[in-house]
Amino acid sequence: MRAIDIIAKKRDGRVLSAEEIEFLIQGFNEGSIPDYQVAAWLMAVLLRGMERQETIDLTMAIVRSGRQLDLHDVDPFVVDKHSTGGVGDKTTVTVGPLVAAAGLKVGKISGRGLDFTGGTLDKLEAIPGFRVDLSMDEFRAQLREIGLVVVGQSPELAPADGKLYALRDATATVNSIPLIASSIMSKKIASGANGIVLDVKVGQGAFMETREDALELARLMVDIGQRLGRKVRAMIADMSQPLGRAVGNALELQEAIDTLRGHGPEDFYRHCLALATEMVLLTRQSEDKSAVTAHLEQLIASGQALEKFRQWVTAQGGDPAVADDPSRLPAARLVREVKAPYGGYVAALDPQEIGLSSMLLGGGRSKKGDWIDHAVGIVLHAKIGDRVEPGQTLMTIHANDDGKLAGAQQRLLAAYELSEEPVSPPPLIHEVLAG
Repeated sequence: MRAIDIIAKKRDGRVLSAEEIEFLIQGFNEGSIPDYQVAAWLMAVLLRGMERQETIDLTMAIVRSGRQLDLHDVDPFVVDKHSTGGVGDKTTVTVGPLVAAAGLKVGKISGRGLDFTGGTLDKLEAIPGFRVDLSMDEFRAQLREIGLVVVGQSPELAPADGKLYALRDATATVNSIPLIASSIMSKKIASGANGIVLDVKVGQGAFMETREDALELARLMVDIGQRLGRKVRAMIADMSQPLGRAVGNALELQEAIDTLRGHGPEDFYRHCLALATEMVLLTRQSEDKSAVTAHLEQLIASGQALEKFRQWVTAQGGDPAVADDPSRLPAARLVREVKAPYGGYVAALDPQEIGLSSMLLGGGRSKKGDWIDHAVGIVLHAKIGDRVEPGQTLMTIHANDDGKLAGAQQRLLAAYELSEEPVSPPPLIHEVLAG
């Protein structure tokens, strides 16, 4: 078997066998097949696509490139969630403790932000002392004792995925639905999750900009999970504007904590409740969605979800006092309000521009390995559907550099579009696909 023949076969639009895919992925992972051949194959996949079975075979080949966790001795049913990325998406920080407080075991491998989307690990590292590089033994122990653990990707789990993603990022082959699906699901399968809820974002602030693409990705991932014996649900969630009001690592972390205290923005609170409800429903302990949601709301109101957050942070070496004292989080030196130049209803709020502005302030990465400033970002005071008056504060910019602040201010004003006529806000959740 030769890599060049596999490349040519996919170039011509033909279906690859499981053996061919296994040969290519394992050869790449071990170093016997060079980057340039795999790059050619990735471009062929982008242009020609993959059949369902090919994508499943690719997923499992990536899983077999490393260790596969078996967590049944920790708990017979471990749940996980994954978001396909978005602006202001800090859901793991709120949903993880909430679902763990409901008695489920939540074991999650998260990523870092790249380009205009944020990353869960970057937000968590805004907490002084918080560790994301736990060993697999520490992962298992914390999952057993606390019921919640969130770590970075381990070189032991699906190592071929990290190598493939770096190559995709360098060869403009990221936006391939089969490659996205196999990347996400390989990590979920390798990390031992029995139940998975997928938060598939759609809109200008997501990688899937059309509902059709988001549905295709969601259905493919649900199908992969089902065929591999997992329980999977997918939410198609709106990203035509940022989720919540804070964009930027420490600012988003504070908003997630506020939500656990019952004081977060309504859209973010409702989104987290919907996501957590789907995770609980995966256990099949209850089919009454409204009762599950009401129980989760009670866990927030009683302070149990916030207490689980404190336990989680303590277990991973962080300062649990951030739950009650925001001054312990990084704070920016410069804080400036941006006013509305005229009145009207917010008709559009470009999430990509908001995300890019936060990145340019120093809160994100243009390439892997870039240093980030946890303190900077933007807090939005008006979103789609809100009425604003001339001179009313649209947003507050948090910055540590005068030049970057000035540049962000001009960019952020252009992200808003005002209308004389009333505008309805977009729906939070478009639909849920149950596996």
